[in-house]
Amino acid sequence: MVDFDLTPLKKAILRLEEGLTRYQKDISDIQIRDGLVQRFEFTYEISHKILKRYLEKTSANPDEFDEMTFQNIIRLGNEKNLLMRDWTHWRKFRDMRSRTSYTYDEETAIQVVSGIPEFLQEAKFLQKALQEKLDAYHF
Repeated sequence: MVDFDLTPLKKAILRLEEGLTRYQKDISDIQIRDGLVQRFEFTYEISHKILKRYLEKTSANPDEFDEMTFQNIIRLGNEKNLLMRDWTHWRKFRDMRSRTSYTYDEETAIQVVSGIPEFLQEAKFLQKALQEKLDAYHF
């Protein structure tokens, strides 16, 4: 696990948090809102990829993750106390991400932005939980 690096996740979380703070200062700024949505997309992708990578690296059978569904990865992450919330919430985050991929309009952007604070808490929890695991195992 020496090559396990949380830096991309940490940076993405910081950028998402920064974007949310800037947006909350002026919710009429569409450019800031659109940037915030992009930061959410990026942080979401990194979050679940790093979760999967960690689970693979700590598994006795890493190949099983090639066939594992996203729902099962979230369930396993939750069982290992790496996630604050269960599949129901992560499905909401996934739906938010999917909406930005296929349709992007004012209503979609507002809906996605409204879910970002909850997602940000989850991403921070994941980063902290992974860091604690890595520190405990001296990876």
